[in-house]
Amino acid sequence: MEIRNSAKAVIIKEGKILTVKIHENGGTYYILPGGGQKHGENLHQALERECLEELGAKVEIGELIFVREYIGKNHELAAYHSHAHQTEFMFLCNVNQDIFNNGISPEKGQIGTEWLPINELLKYKLFPQALRTHLISYFESGRASTYVGDIN
Repeated sequence: MEIRNSAKAVIIKEGKILTVKIHENGGTYYILPGGGQKHGENLHQALERECLEELGAKVEIGELIFVREYIGKNHELAAYHSHAHQTEFMFLCNVNQDIFNNGISPEKGQIGTEWLPINELLKYKLFPQALRTHLISYFESGRASTYVGDIN
């Protein structure tokens, strides 16, 4: 199988991070806005398109702060994701609005967006869950270890 690239937006305002709220299989969880890179797109173009699709918003893309891999065979859903290998590039982004509706092509199961307090991220089911401590650390110290590894 091919490795899939994905671009994600880390949007922060007043100590909160913007997330996409998903409800499926009887549960609710959160993910960062963004998604898969299409053939012929660069990562910025992919992120701009995905934010329009999920948030209905144009983003101003800043620096790359995290690179995460997901190699499905190494994680708890290996039976379902053994073929999956994805590399996610997470960029700091700005938006000029505070309230978002679902965009033109929302994520499967997307029921809205929600601003989560960064200092309380461990209380939320934000995926990838291992990223929560990296986000908290980054916003407390202003420094990041860009490559966070194969985490979920």
